[in-house]
Amino acid sequence: MKVESLAPVLEAIRNRRSSPLMQPTAPSKDLIQQILQAAACAPNHYRTSPWRFTVVAGSARQEMGRIMAASLLERVEDDEDDEKVGAELDALLEKESSKPLRAPIIIAVACVPSDQPKVSEIEEICACAAAVQNMLLAAEGLGLGAMWRTGKPADDPRIKRFLSFPDNSRLIAFVYVGYPAISSQHERMRDPDPYVRWLGEFPDVT
Repeated sequence: MKVESLAPVLEAIRNRRSSPLMQPTAPSKDLIQQILQAAACAPNHYRTSPWRFTVVAGSARQEMGRIMAASLLERVEDDEDDEKVGAELDALLEKESSKPLRAPIIIAVACVPSDQPKVSEIEEICACAAAVQNMLLAAEGLGLGAMWRTGKPADDPRIKRFLSFPDNSRLIAFVYVGYPAISSQHERMRDPDPYVRWLGEFPDVT
């Protein structure tokens, strides 16, 4: 493969930025399907396809917000320091319930590890994380914005049930997708050198 043919891939990797603000117009189902197809191309050691996807749109986002607010309320009530929340509780619950409305589409991603004896759970989780990265890069290539979020709601069984994920799943991502409301602020390319060790001999020719 010629180096030039990799240029679009490298450009997408370098230019991709999280998009915290989205326009209200939802991307088409075809665009979302292309993102999901990219996710399913992620590397997966034993080809178990451990990823599961639930696409949340429209009024389903509001229902998801209500469940997230109920989850937050339960955590606050169980917290010994909940008095410090006090009068701010209503505002916190309203903010929590509105989180799914930050984008017109949310793709929830869960990992369901295989029970095959040779399969390592960490490999399954890593495969799903690679699937999420593919989704983010696909969104970039399609002119969409995307942002990977999780948080404590990802651990709540009620959220899993709402998203039709099995109890033994690991919910690893809420991928918010839409058309960016603002242009991404491109940072300087990150330098990997401080985190790299080179062992052995390497050719100088690229």
